[in-house]
Formats: sequence, structure tokens, C-alpha cells
Amino acid sequence: MGSCWSCCGEHKIEEERLTGENKKKNVGWRIFSYKELHVATNAFSEDNKLGEGGFGSVYWGRTSDGLQIAVKKLKAMSSKAEMEFAVEVEVLGRVRHNNLLGLRGYCAGADQRLIVYDYMPNLSLLSHLHGQFAADMHLTWKRRMNIIIKSAEGLMYLHHEVTPHIIHRDIKASNVLLDSEFEPLVADFGFAKLIPDGVSHMTTRVKGTLGYLAPEYAMWGKVSESCDVYSFGVLMLEIVTGRKPIEKLAGGIKRTIAEWAEELIGRGRWRELGDPRMRGELDEGELRRVVGVAGLCVQSEGERRPCMRDVVAMLKGVVGIGIDQGTSYNDDDGDGDGDESGGFGVFGAMEETYYGRRVDAKKGNGF
Repeated sequence: MGSCWSCCGEHKIEEERLTGENKKKNVGWRIFSYKELHVATNAFSEDNKLGEGGFGSVYWGRTSDGLQIAVKKLKAMSSKAEMEFAVEVEVLGRVRHNNLLGLRGYCAGADQRLIVYDYMPNLSLLSHLHGQFAADMHLTWKRRMNIIIKSAEGLMYLHHEVTPHIIHRDIKASNVLLDSEFEPLVADFGFAKLIPDGVSHMTTRVKGTLGYLAPEYAMWGKVSESCDVYSFGVLMLEIVTGRKPIEKLAGGIKRTIAEWAEELIGRGRWRELGDPRMRGELDEGELRRVVGVAGLCVQSEGERRPCMRDVVAMLKGVVGIGIDQGTSYNDDDGDGDGDESGGFGVFGAMEETYYGRRVDAKKGNGF
């Protein structure tokens, strides 16, 4: 499953920019009738379609009181679709955070299941990184950093602040939506798991997207908050580099974004990590910080990854990252170029340092 706001609806991005208008009108949710949604979406017209996925389609609409909405319409009433509908409505009804896409309402008729959200005029992060708006370069470095930090805060809320805790299970670029000001909202909770107090992990059927799945989840179905952390690490690398999570090389070989990044970092070629479409207009210090945090998040062993509270603290610079640069990256001469050295490779160096000196975000201690 995943948000399908990224593949269609190009004409919508230039529509009126709602600077928080939807949120000001009504912060609650309600039950919609099928007739209301039928009228709002112009009978679910193809012209109103924002995108389509395996579960169904998402349509743009406007209610009788002028509210712009997005309506997810499930294509079939299978037991799987019914379960995902129930999970998403339950989770969305629980969450209240500026960077999580909340529930505007739903419709549960005899043979129809629809979920209603606020409409996001800038569609998804995926559409700007790899889709129809990628060439337009709306994603400046400042916006990318804001998207990373605010999305991390949304995940921190799910993992640490809401009760019971929630594991998203499908963190990826298409599930981060962008409002009129390019503020991010993490979306699509159809695969989410509610974790009771005292439970550290669960074993379940694997859901999610190739390239973002933590190893322990992909291989054994072991799911925990740490799986979201891994996915978010991949997403951070994707945002700053503009590359896809997995790329195909000659001979059918596949290379992950982390493997690609590690090679450049090991040579001290940090600036080459930045999305070339930004033409070098980035903050190298922030780039190193994000990549350093991402390196901690994509470690193969889940227990070595930081929690989202620590991730947020490191991204904001409240605590240090603890990269042992002497192991794999050395810049003693201060020229910013770095020097090659042996060792584990930069992600391995991060792993060794972090495992030995865990961040305590509550106390504000660095490494």
C-alpha cells in the first residue's frame, strides 16, 4: 500500500494555495454520506483523479462549504481492504500532530469504503524527487531540511507520545505529502501497527516497499519502531541526494542508496552526495549531519539504531552524532575535502561509535 498522490494530478499544483485554510475551518472529523462525496468529486470524475494504487483511487474534491478534500475510494470490498480501511480510520482518529495527515472523515456504506483527508496541493515528496515536478526544483535545501526534521517529529510522536505507540510500517517518499507551504505530513496508515505497552516488537506478515524495509522485518517479519527508523534513514538519504532507494546497475546488479553514499563518504567527497539539481546550493555542515544520522538509522542490527527521539535531537544539533572520523574519514587539514583511510567504512564507523555511546536526548548529552 502507499499514497498514490504522486502519479497524477499535475494540474492541481497550480491551483489556489491554501495557506492553512482547511485546518482553520474544521479540525475535527465526521462521517460523510456517499452522496456528499459523489457530488464533491464530480461523480469521481477522471479529471479529479489524483492517483491510483492497488487498493483503489484518490480523488480531489470540494465540499459544499468550500473545503478542498482528497477522497480515497477502495476499489473492492475484500477482507484485506476492509482490514486496511479499519486500521487507517482507527489510527487517523487517534493522531493529532501538525506533521501527520489527519482524518477529515470517512464513509462506510453497504458496499463502499471511502476515507477523506485534507487536500495537499503540492502532492507528495515523491512527485518532487522523481516524478512530474522533479525538473521544477521546488525542493530547495532549506525545504529539504525542513521536510526531514518535521517528518522525523511526526514519527517521534507516533513512537513515543501517542498511546498505544504506533509503527507506521510504510515510510517512503510517496507517503510524505506536502501542503501549500511545502510543510510535510506523513500519510497512509493502512499498514500501521498499534503496539501495546510493554511490547518491544511483534511478528507479522511483511508489508511495505522494497528498498525501505529493515532487514529483520524483510526476512523474519519482526516489526518494531526500529523498522520505521531504518526506513526513515533511507528516506533521509533519498531527500538529500535525489536518488532512488535502489538502482539497477549493468548486469542486473542492484545497489542501495546507502552503498552508493558510503563509497563517496569513504573518499571524503561529501558535496557530491547532494542532489545535483540544487547546483551546490546546500549547507555542507547540515548535509554531513543528515547523512551521519541516516548512517545510524540504516544499520543492519535493529538494536543499534537510534530511536526517533534521538534522531530528532541529532538532526536539530541538540546532541552530537558521534562519527569516528578517524576510522574512515579524516579532515585534519580543514580543507573540507577529507582524506581516505582504512577501517569499517563511514557507516561502520558510525555504528561502532553509536553503539558504545548512546545518545541521551532527555539529558541533552552528546557523544
